Amino acid sequence: MSIIDDLADALAKDTLAEVARTGNEQLIVDVGRQLGASSSTMEEAYQTYIRVRQAEARARAFLEAQSAPRA
Repeated sequence: MSIIDDLADALAKDTLAEVARTGNEQLIVDVGRQLGASSSTMEEAYQTYIRVRQAEARARAFLEAQSAPRA
């Protein structure tokens, strides 16, 4: 991974952790805007990693629900 990917992924991970802690979904957009003001490349990478991490979380939750014992 490039330095941009490393930084964007770490920022996405930290942002999603803060969203999980606070429930403030707007934080994702606000962080993206801050990035976009300085680096559109970094903003695009951040948004990609946000989507990837959210998709992985949804898929993992689905898999866990499918694996749960049925009563």
